[in-house]
Amino acid sequence: MRAIVCTRYGPPEVLELAELPKPKPKADEILIKNHATTVVLGDCELRGFKFPYYGFGFRLLMRLGFGIRGPRKRVIGQQLAGTVEEVGNEVVLFKPGDQVFACTALGLGSYAEYKCMSEAGLVTMKPTNMSYEEASTVPIGGSEALHFMSEANIQKGQSVLINGAGGSIGTIALQLAKSNRAEVTAVDSAGKFDMLASLGADHLIDYKHELFTERDETYDIIFDVVGVTQFSGCMKSLNENGTYLQGNGSVSRGDKSTAKKNNMVVYDKYTDYTTERLVELRELIEGGKIRTVIDRTYTLEQMVEAHRFVEEGGKKGNVVVTM
Repeated sequence: MRAIVCTRYGPPEVLELAELPKPKPKADEILIKNHATTVVLGDCELRGFKFPYYGFGFRLLMRLGFGIRGPRKRVIGQQLAGTVEEVGNEVVLFKPGDQVFACTALGLGSYAEYKCMSEAGLVTMKPTNMSYEEASTVPIGGSEALHFMSEANIQKGQSVLINGAGGSIGTIALQLAKSNRAEVTAVDSAGKFDMLASLGADHLIDYKHELFTERDETYDIIFDVVGVTQFSGCMKSLNENGTYLQGNGSVSRGDKSTAKKNNMVVYDKYTDYTTERLVELRELIEGGKIRTVIDRTYTLEQMVEAHRFVEEGGKKGNVVVTM
């Protein structure tokens, strides 16, 4: 099978197209013929071993876990959509021909034409009203958005600000907030404004020209997806009894005394990826509540170019790679 391998950490050019043996499913596994995967920022950070928000101790542990000089699992990639081609003799939940979407998580391996996954893994039937390309974008961004928006417990009429609304997480978080009839302010670059407005954003702020923390407006809920805004500034922009959601838990920092004094909730727990959450996302998609946004589509042979584009920043929603 064709696959993209990463034998050492470095720039996008370390990624190489290779021929690898086609995997054989174990008794409790399914073999997925992969039709589409994605490039997310986390893929670029792993490939280059650049984790900007973490200290030396964490990076050392990451090297021990993922590999000293290069990824121990040479085929990276974290989400996919495809067709079940073969099942192990103990599998009961899937059959050949099933159309699925999945999150490989730390198992990686989605940059290949085939992937074996446990039937108990993060895999389920894909939304019937989505293509493979669209479905491949949902597991990570959708799970993250659903996790934080569920914790926010958004009520009708509440004001919600999403900082970093134009990426894979933010675009779905925006739609979830609007489905709860919130008034949503989307913060991102002006080049994404038309797309964000089409998803329902009520107000738009171009972070390149104006910081939301320096405006007079305050909000009931702030979801900071990118995690680079000073914590103290976010607290000034949050209403009393408001909720602050930190999309990158590792960078939640600053004096939380203001939050405690004003009965503010600060939530920065990592997302727990579950099959149940994938099923919920599928139901939301089939019910017309959310859709995905694809900026660019590349072929497997263009993976280096896809990584360059994502690493540059500024993508609208998602970047897809087809097999």
